[in-house]
Amino acid sequence: MKLEGRNAVVTGGGRGVGRAISLAFAREGTNIIVNYAGNEKAANEVVDMVHKMGRKAVAVKGDVGNEADAQRIIESCVQNFGSIHIIVNNAGVSRPAMLHKMDVATWDEVVNIQMRGPWLTVKAASKYFMEQNYGRIINVTSVAGVVGTVGQINYSAAKGGVIAMTKSMARELAKYNVTANVICLGIVTTDMTEKISTDEKLKAIYVRRILLGRYADPEDVAPAFVFFASDDARYITGQLLCVDGGYGMT
Repeated sequence: MKLEGRNAVVTGGGRGVGRAISLAFAREGTNIIVNYAGNEKAANEVVDMVHKMGRKAVAVKGDVGNEADAQRIIESCVQNFGSIHIIVNNAGVSRPAMLHKMDVATWDEVVNIQMRGPWLTVKAASKYFMEQNYGRIINVTSVAGVVGTVGQINYSAAKGGVIAMTKSMARELAKYNVTANVICLGIVTTDMTEKISTDEKLKAIYVRRILLGRYADPEDVAPAFVFFASDDARYITGQLLCVDGGYGMT
């Protein structure tokens, strides 16, 4: 198994992409902190599934955009498993509005979770990574952060910021044998994309933009996270990998 004996935090790990990542990691030997913000039932379902694979898992509620919560989420990994090796910053929220109609609260909510959150969790984890001379940081961005999108200037700005932030993390932490990479996702069938996944008119518009001709399932993208977390990617850092079916090409 590629991740035998590793301990990971997956933010937003109870649903969608986070759920698929948590289960893929567990299959490869990882103990998981399943972070969630509101849906405790979904997080506990993932915990139960991880336990059935013979791995340890704990559901931890917390808002990654809150410094105290971010610290507690990271500490919970060390307290429960003895160390932390991997962090996946997957937690996200979407609050669409046209830029001239968007209020400050809507901007702040998205930016706090999507960009401030990864900074806070990595800040909290970095001391452990530096002490043990090892760590894997995997941040999640979107094609919206690369090419922009209409009606989501807050989301696009935050996701674009994650790319630059990850490159800075890679530069600062490389001397401690810590890698930091970004995975750029296209449209994945999750709760967040329910409207464009279920509305046939919208679906027809968006699917035409994807070279492979379909939305991704969460299980389609999870292997990329296993790769970056594993020793197969030990000489890769500061990189952006697009797992989007070719959406960003069009």
